[in-house]
Amino acid sequence: MSIILNESAQKKSDTSSLVGKVAIITGGSRGIGSTIAKEMAKRGAEVVVNYNSSKEAADEVIYEIEEFGGTAISIQADVSNYEESLSLVEKTQEYFGKVDILINNAGITRDRTFRKLSEKEWTEVIDVNLNSIYHTTSAAINLMIEQEYGRIINISSIIGQAGGFGQTNYSASKAGMIGFTKSLALETARNGVTVNAVCPGYVATEMVQQIPEKAKEKIISKIPMQRLGTTSEIADAVLFLLNNSYITGQCININGGAYM
Repeated sequence: MSIILNESAQKKSDTSSLVGKVAIITGGSRGIGSTIAKEMAKRGAEVVVNYNSSKEAADEVIYEIEEFGGTAISIQADVSNYEESLSLVEKTQEYFGKVDILINNAGITRDRTFRKLSEKEWTEVIDVNLNSIYHTTSAAINLMIEQEYGRIINISSIIGQAGGFGQTNYSASKAGMIGFTKSLALETARNGVTVNAVCPGYVATEMVQQIPEKAKEKIISKIPMQRLGTTSEIADAVLFLLNNSYITGQCININGGAYM
């Protein structure tokens, strides 16, 4: 029995090129998000750097992208808010004419043991980390289905897989992202839209650097590779997923062996 591939599947993809693609990166002004934004722009993507309050940091990312000849704009939106998320996608479509890629990266922590965790600390984390991906994705998904192309990548976490002491809120939000990813992937697989998650371990970002030194040393001692990850290593996985049309509903673990 012979299998005939469609024309798009027969073409050899250029893994170095995202020319002509329009991408939104939520929480793109710093850390993992800013590195993803810059690496995508280097490969030709037209990038929207979303930020909530750090305009100066977002402008710095835009400046760096423009310095190497890339195209990027920044758009302020609190993605925990449904209306602002809709506006983020609408403004992107108005400016660039379409939306091809959505990187749901925005996230916060409010670490506290569960017995001391307030309702506010629970809700803030769920709203920013989990509800936001409903907000942004619901705004973009029909555009992607209509054009029969889309890439959605949700930045989850090792904590959503293995748990973390004092992080029931964060762990629940990141585990929810994985379930969201798998279910939406099933629904959109026939429409040219892939939905995947990247699950970083401990990465050298501002969030991790705020951990007390002794606690950080303890964390590193439990990582088989004996070091923190880099934002570039996370961006590499995102780029890999963007350039593969036959991977969907998957979680790519990048954690130095800390969770297998």
